[in-house]
Amino acid sequence: MNLLDAAQFSQAPPFCRLDVDQLHPALGLAHTKSVVAGVVIFDEGQPARSFHMILSGHIRMARITEAGDTTIVLHIPAGQVFGFETNGRKATYQASAIAANACRALSWSNDLWPMFTTEYQGFAAEMFRCLSARADEMSNRIVEMQTMTAEQRIACAILRMIGQTGRKVTSGVEIDFPISRQNIADMTGTTLHTVSRLLSAWEKQGLIESTRCHIVVKNPHRMVMIAAAARLPALALQRPADLQTTYTNFADTAASNSARKLSSFN
Repeated sequence: MNLLDAAQFSQAPPFCRLDVDQLHPALGLAHTKSVVAGVVIFDEGQPARSFHMILSGHIRMARITEAGDTTIVLHIPAGQVFGFETNGRKATYQASAIAANACRALSWSNDLWPMFTTEYQGFAAEMFRCLSARADEMSNRIVEMQTMTAEQRIACAILRMIGQTGRKVTSGVEIDFPISRQNIADMTGTTLHTVSRLLSAWEKQGLIESTRCHIVVKNPHRMVMIAAAARLPALALQRPADLQTTYTNFADTAASNSARKLSSFN
């Protein structure tokens, strides 16, 4: 997704309410940067001097625990803002931002926030709407960690990624950025051994195709059923016509907007 064209840029929050006369000045205040996969955009704990919008590629947000373990908080696709902090000059980034693949991004100084909120109608509302949606995703992740098995958590993580960045290919739905088994372990609070064992089993069952840093989900609805394994007895009692509703309801709560994205692939 390339947002340098003002018409496309105007569709991306938090700038989607700006008129044409406002879009060009907003773009003019930004700096553009390009990075390759693996480059750190900013580190956790670093002073938060800028906020960013991805033009193309994907950003991996990660935190390091006191024990030195990595936790992947979320992945951010093109067209979204990241790195925004609201505590003024003393603010620090709460997670590290790492390029998951080749990325291009726009960056604005956080000092511009007062001007953007006063001169650009709807900017603050759209920004907080984005942050609210991200908070909802993190809330779902906490519920998953507390209530789901490792298999269910991994299925939810994969559904979330294809819901956000899935791309239709011949054999199914591809996660459209490199994702390693260790990355999935870091996202789901499990081990590399567990992720490797489950992905290998799913590949033998024909649910996925998995190569180095590359996953294609061949049967997304079956993946939803795995994520909802605790509810399978209830699902078995439903009429076939009711199952699509169940897929949608579960994916909305446990795997973000995956079901809506999956429906576009069918």
